Amino acid sequence: MTDCTIRFDGKPLMGEADTPLIDFLAEHDIDLPHVCYHRALGSPQTCDVCWVQVDGELVRGCTLKAQDGLDVTSLADQAKAAREEGMDRLLAKHELYCTVCEHNTGDCTLHNTFADMHMSIQRYEFKRKPYEKDHSNPFYTYDPDQCILCGRCVEACQNVEVNETLSIDFTMEHPRVLWDGGQPIDESSCVSCGHCVTVCPCNALLEKTMQPDAGPFTALPQDIKRPMIDLVKKLEHTIGAPPVTAISKMDMHWRQPEIKRTKTVCTYCGVGCSFEMWTRDRHILKVQPVVDAPANGISTCIKGKFAWDFVNSPKRLTTPLIRENGKFREASWDEALELVAHRLLQIRDNHGPDSIGFIGSSKASNEEAYLTQKIARAIIGTNSVDNSSRYCQNPATKGLFRTVGYGGDSGTIEDMEKAELIVIVGSNLAENHPVIASKLKAAKKLRGQKLVVFDPRKHEMAERADLHLRPNISTDIVWASALSRYMFEHGYADLKFLSDQVNQVEEYKKSLEPFTMEFAAEVTGIAQDKLIEAAEMIGQAKSVCLLWAMGITQHSHGSDTSTSFSNLLLVTGNYGRPGTGGYPMRGHNNVQGASDFGCLKNMYPGYEKVTEEKNRDKWAKAWGVPPQKLSLEKGNDNFTMVQGADEGSVKAMYIIGEETAFSDADTKNVHSGFESLDFMVVQDMFLSRTAEFADVVLPACPSVEKDGTFVNTERRIQRFYEVMPPLGDSRPDWRILTDLAARMGHDWGYDHPSQIMDEVAGIAEMFKGVNYERLVGWQSLHWPMQSDGSDTPLLYTDRFHTDDGKAVLFALQWKVPAETADSEYDIMLDNGRMLEHFQGTNQTGRSPGIDSQVPNWFVEVSPELATERGIEDGTWVKVSSRRGSLELRAVVTDRVCGKTLFLPIHQGKPGVNLLTGEHHDPDVNTPAYKETAVKLEVLRKGENPLPHNNFRYGDRTPNEGVPVEVKWYQDDYIAPPAQVPHPERF
Repeated sequence: MTDCTIRFDGKPLMGEADTPLIDFLAEHDIDLPHVCYHRALGSPQTCDVCWVQVDGELVRGCTLKAQDGLDVTSLADQAKAAREEGMDRLLAKHELYCTVCEHNTGDCTLHNTFADMHMSIQRYEFKRKPYEKDHSNPFYTYDPDQCILCGRCVEACQNVEVNETLSIDFTMEHPRVLWDGGQPIDESSCVSCGHCVTVCPCNALLEKTMQPDAGPFTALPQDIKRPMIDLVKKLEHTIGAPPVTAISKMDMHWRQPEIKRTKTVCTYCGVGCSFEMWTRDRHILKVQPVVDAPANGISTCIKGKFAWDFVNSPKRLTTPLIRENGKFREASWDEALELVAHRLLQIRDNHGPDSIGFIGSSKASNEEAYLTQKIARAIIGTNSVDNSSRYCQNPATKGLFRTVGYGGDSGTIEDMEKAELIVIVGSNLAENHPVIASKLKAAKKLRGQKLVVFDPRKHEMAERADLHLRPNISTDIVWASALSRYMFEHGYADLKFLSDQVNQVEEYKKSLEPFTMEFAAEVTGIAQDKLIEAAEMIGQAKSVCLLWAMGITQHSHGSDTSTSFSNLLLVTGNYGRPGTGGYPMRGHNNVQGASDFGCLKNMYPGYEKVTEEKNRDKWAKAWGVPPQKLSLEKGNDNFTMVQGADEGSVKAMYIIGEETAFSDADTKNVHSGFESLDFMVVQDMFLSRTAEFADVVLPACPSVEKDGTFVNTERRIQRFYEVMPPLGDSRPDWRILTDLAARMGHDWGYDHPSQIMDEVAGIAEMFKGVNYERLVGWQSLHWPMQSDGSDTPLLYTDRFHTDDGKAVLFALQWKVPAETADSEYDIMLDNGRMLEHFQGTNQTGRSPGIDSQVPNWFVEVSPELATERGIEDGTWVKVSSRRGSLELRAVVTDRVCGKTLFLPIHQGKPGVNLLTGEHHDPDVNTPAYKETAVKLEVLRKGENPLPHNNFRYGDRTPNEGVPVEVKWYQDDYIAPPAQVPHPERF
């Protein structure tokens, strides 16, 4: 970045060189009129309202970048006339009725620009287009009559989201935005990410939640609204536009006090998207991403943009419940908390601290995770505290602990974008972490990034890959180790890096002897030449990021496989540099933070081991309890807590915001364990399947009803703010836990989560320097931190997080899976998440729009297996494992192949875990959900469970963005300031 001086309208202005002129001027509070330009999209050059003169020539201002000596004028008559002509052409396509328009809320670019230009009259007559408004999508509408053909939506869809659904054909007699070349929105490949709606500069694309009551006059009946509009339009021709515009500006300002705009962080996956939530009282008008959001910018997915109905669901818990005589009754907070405090202390005193287990929430805040483990350790005296990372990412964390030292992503999303090569393993990224997937799709499409995917399933990222390899289930450690051996044998190992920064190199090389390419091909089922192709791509790449998720971790040896990935990265020197590293994708919004802040059986906050006396003494002193109060023994985890409940050693459990009864493996045994408990407390927003087993249910709040912080998958700590007050008598988790502790004799006195964060930062080495002041607004920090506020976006640039600063190549052996197919259970059942839903649907299931996209549960069957067994779309089948059976309908698709099925995990309670077993990774006790052998029986015919209009049946139309040159090349196009005969087309 270098400074430069430009002249604009005769005034010298200083700023950063190479900045787009529009943004450069904005830094000086100068607004050059523009409509199509957007900071996140660049310059489609379609609107023609930003004309300026440079060296006497007309130039579109959106195409200019600040350079020293640039001399620009906007005051020349020709430039002013060109800008007005450009606006006139826009208005020929758009009927201005702003006072009764839902979008006149302050951020309508078209309205604001027109008002700022002080134009006297609309020169071209607006003519309706021969298209109806498209209401088909459950979340937003498209009105061709309001569309100005700026192309922002196309740019966003093609080059930011890279779903590649939208286009504009300027050769049409009446151009409009097209979905899949001309399909209704809800019958296209649109994934309802909302990018197009976010960037639309007018009301052509608009959230349904904004319609019709976004303003004081917007909800008028159409039979009243339409005559009003017609009357005002006639009046404009007599008095001119300024008086009418003045009224619309007044209306815009009238709306502002009623609309609250609050920054929050998404409550769904681990990407950590942040955005403004617009509300009027408790009505969520819309979610509005901003360019400055650090993880996502303007990007969202269907859930983050639209799936917030659960916040105001009538099924929300709003008062405590106590079970009496087998039924729940409402209770006061005082009664409920006194009962919980009394029973937990009684059970602790009678049966010992380890007879109680705590499960913290991976959806609650960092501060709430901290208080969960603080109650467990400082009050009860047990380390039996865990979170849902036990079900998904603990194996990845273990692999990173073994090799490089920190249990988190090596770098940032930006590092992933910078990588020359991305390797994705066992991760349906486009559906599970769609915003990260969008950034990588853009890196591939626009900058030539290479992509290798190892996955049994052909998901979207596999379809887009340069190389997609389908290994046999549970064999990934074999190809990863074979590739490491290949690197040593073919000169791709970074020997200097290994010599300087890595231990146990020779021992590791020796351990690779069994992992020949021939052996790998035999075990994995991948052709040897394809394995060599992948090895060459990785070996030759200057920078590699490797991403993996539950397709790897939920196996009986997920820790070893995760370790093998980190080994491969070390062998090739792909740590500690921009665009390199290992990235285990975190599934829940705060599963990283729940672990970081101490909800683990063996770690205090900041990953300080509970078994070391120095750590125990430090935390005991900070908490004001005797050292002997804190246990030096590892506690139970989720898996062993439930086992202990079934066996009688665990007498009580306290579960916060986790659907354990649905998400833990082997449902029958889980339910049996819960029924055996003497006392069970569930703290949640809804009466979940887990809460149905509870003795006391405490009504908690979603993130939008409290303050706090989350940690996303890239170790980024972000603040979220209270959007609206708690519903009814529900309370934030941190307040419930603070009040409970006081009733147990420990009055911590917290009045705000910031005080909790200050406490953590004063004790845990990893979080020193973190405070709410440094996280204001869109600011964020990556742990580990320093006391001066500096953070660490990219790890391992100087040393690894080990005693001597060197990484470790960790020797491994190939171990067969704990469960495999046999002659009776001859098919393997894969399972995972879908784009539309989240976990047990306790949140997304409250959204009619989401349910309309995926209303039914189903199982995916390969074409080969379908042909063999006589299965069609909709055929009812019975899927049986060694533990249970489910009946559901089939979807025949080449997303799966051979004798592998795929079952979404979200619907159909009791769900997939009626089939999964208790076999697990012995290193971390993560259930081997992905190792489930089943048999398949055909029952009867039925209807396709996946609606025909689901996006998976769409036909994308990839292109390079808005084809503005096509518009310019039309015979009747003339550049402004000249007038044109058909402005509605241009």
